[in-house]
Amino acid sequence: MNTLIGLLIIAIGSLGQSSSYVPIKKVKTWAWESFWLVQGIFAWLVFPYLGALLAIPDGHTLTEILSSGDGAAWKAMFFGALWGVGGLTFGLSMRYLGVALGQSIALGTCSAFGTLIPALMTGTDLFHGAGLVLLIGVSIAIAGIAVIGYAGSLRAKNMTDEQKKAAVKDFALGKGLLVAILAGVMSACFSLGLEAAEPIKVAAQAMGAEALYAGLPAILLITFGGFITNAVYCIFQNIKNKTLKDYFGVSGAVFTNNVLFSALAGVLWYSQFFGLALGKSFLTEGSVMMAFSWSILMSLNITFSNVWGIILKEWKGVKNATIGVLILGMAILIFSLILPNLL
Repeated sequence: MNTLIGLLIIAIGSLGQSSSYVPIKKVKTWAWESFWLVQGIFAWLVFPYLGALLAIPDGHTLTEILSSGDGAAWKAMFFGALWGVGGLTFGLSMRYLGVALGQSIALGTCSAFGTLIPALMTGTDLFHGAGLVLLIGVSIAIAGIAVIGYAGSLRAKNMTDEQKKAAVKDFALGKGLLVAILAGVMSACFSLGLEAAEPIKVAAQAMGAEALYAGLPAILLITFGGFITNAVYCIFQNIKNKTLKDYFGVSGAVFTNNVLFSALAGVLWYSQFFGLALGKSFLTEGSVMMAFSWSILMSLNITFSNVWGIILKEWKGVKNATIGVLILGMAILIFSLILPNLL
């Protein structure tokens, strides 16, 4: 029962993340870098900070928790800065490929690297016992992602240039695939950051933090590192493209609209890691499901993002056979989530 509760919480967070790019369409006049920076303030600073406050036990402070773990905080922020590169290119993959295909490729790569690298770093044998189950589950997830990617290539062939531009304004398959793969590799550093910050989680629990919230301070450290990377790039783009005026050169109504929808995008994005931290507290420590939790989150993100892609008509104009391939890929992904409990 605890496993089911944990998976449900992770799924709710995943649904939030997959919905986080919908508010972008409501932001008016701002350039991409302006929106990305403002939503990042909420997604990587404000809401992670508020989440981390939930972990503070009586008689202790957040600073005390974050400074524990013998340098773990610096390691977590370092991986967070690397993950920030993935987050930055992740946003670009949405720009060039759309919500469905962009998230599928980026998150698929992220799923494989973010699950297998930590396992290898801890000495897990991927060819026997629980390690083999983990490897099989990830392999099936990658197969599902490949099928979804194939559906995306079929979509590109089925649609006219006008239809592509109508669905995704800046659609560019070649450029988008390269960006999405880079995003996936670098985004896997978030998982490495969680491993590096494990001593902070343990220290928080030793101080009396509830297990449900103990992982949230670590997420703040990682997202803070990611924010620095993204902020530097966005401000550079603001200066280069002369879009600094976006923030205060619009009417009060437009500014309020943009900030509110940026905040909405931010809280929806953060919900995936808030849900991951809470959901993992219901999983058995050291179990296959715990090790597979990162892949579970990424697979659910891909599934929900493709549902949004259909709703947003990114697949409008394609053949029924292409939609069938897409649904097959999503079914394989869902099966990969169930498999560890069957073996």
